[in-house]
Amino acid sequence: MGSYWQSNVIMKAFPRLDGNITKDVLVIGGGMAGVLTAYMLKGAGVDCALLEAEVVANGTTKNTTAKITSQHGLIYDKLIREFGVKKAALYLKANEGALGEYRRLCRDIDCDFTERDNYIYLTEDAEKLKKEKRALDRLGFEAELKDSLKIPIRNAGAIKFPRQAEFHPLKFLKAITEDLPIYEHSRVRELKRTEGGITAVTAGGEVRAKRVVAATHFPFINKHGAYFIKMYQSRSYVLALENAPELDGMYLDGSGKGLSMRNCGGLLLLGGGGHRTGKKGGGYRELYYWARRLFGEAKVRYSWAAQDCMTLDSVPYVGRYSSGTENMFVAAGFNKWGMTGSMVSARLLTDLLTGKDSPYSEVFSPSRTVLRPQLISNVFESTVGLLTPTSPRCPHLGCALKWNADERTWDCPCHGSRFTENGELIDNPATGDLGKAKNRRR
Repeated sequence: MGSYWQSNVIMKAFPRLDGNITKDVLVIGGGMAGVLTAYMLKGAGVDCALLEAEVVANGTTKNTTAKITSQHGLIYDKLIREFGVKKAALYLKANEGALGEYRRLCRDIDCDFTERDNYIYLTEDAEKLKKEKRALDRLGFEAELKDSLKIPIRNAGAIKFPRQAEFHPLKFLKAITEDLPIYEHSRVRELKRTEGGITAVTAGGEVRAKRVVAATHFPFINKHGAYFIKMYQSRSYVLALENAPELDGMYLDGSGKGLSMRNCGGLLLLGGGGHRTGKKGGGYRELYYWARRLFGEAKVRYSWAAQDCMTLDSVPYVGRYSSGTENMFVAAGFNKWGMTGSMVSARLLTDLLTGKDSPYSEVFSPSRTVLRPQLISNVFESTVGLLTPTSPRCPHLGCALKWNADERTWDCPCHGSRFTENGELIDNPATGDLGKAKNRRR
């Protein structure tokens, strides 16, 4: 049925790049992360431009549930164990700062910005909630441990973050893109190193820039950064329900396998059914089951699916693209929390590109260690995909594609590229269509 966000907003159309231009910074990618980066760079006096392959906000951004929160699941106990208290505190501070920046900007933007308490609940094992509360106490954050919640799902309690927020992402983007130097339908075909910078080549012209930011959801340059083993992609699904109850906050099952709930526009957004792209999972069928069970009288008004990049350690990659690319930067891997992650990225990248020191650069550094358990799973899936002797194959790195009968798409289980039934590219990191192999199903 399509995203609720697209149903009531007509975004401004921007021209296609026609000719050659020179800029200090080029941002590639017109989702929330890329647009916010260009917006903040322009505000800092940087001469920049943004290239978008299709149209602004037509990818992951339109498929969000649009929660603005620093509570990214039961993450802080894990961050303290893996990174230490100092870095965990910086991660929390960066995301709270992102929430504050949205709060400031949205005072002057009509985008349905509303403060809401956020709850991460569990259906069992309340001890995990107590561990998370102890971790947050160590970080000095005043979260609240709830013994139970009055929601239609049996639960063992929750962690509450007060004064988080929700908004309408496309209304917000429509406002901040009004005066930005954006070029749509301008897919970057090639990046060439030139004297003093990088030249991005499109079908209509070239952009020569001193520095480039890749905000393309999944980084598309394979020879730097090893993102093809540092990330995988995950799909999740959303139903917008009419005649469902009005909840008093935003809710998410902290197990990673349950439901997400929030209200907007008289509807209840019910999310879940997630699975690794290219693998089988609950999908829409799981959500329809829960909608009938929990809200029997509700009617589905909209339905859509999101695709998110997942990192090895649940922290985004923001900063220099790799240790060997001095003038290339990246923002990727928001682990299903793209709204706050995009703002964190834009603020950090603006500091780096304007010569300012940032206390957050080490936390989000794309060059941090890859020695995490998830690395083994990513390498295994890639190896299986490469050795599977079927076609069609993904043009990204040659993995065998899987036919997704529910969504009628070709999905790559290695890195998450997706294609229509006719072989047209939907999601990167692939940069082109399937070509001759597109109609062969297995």
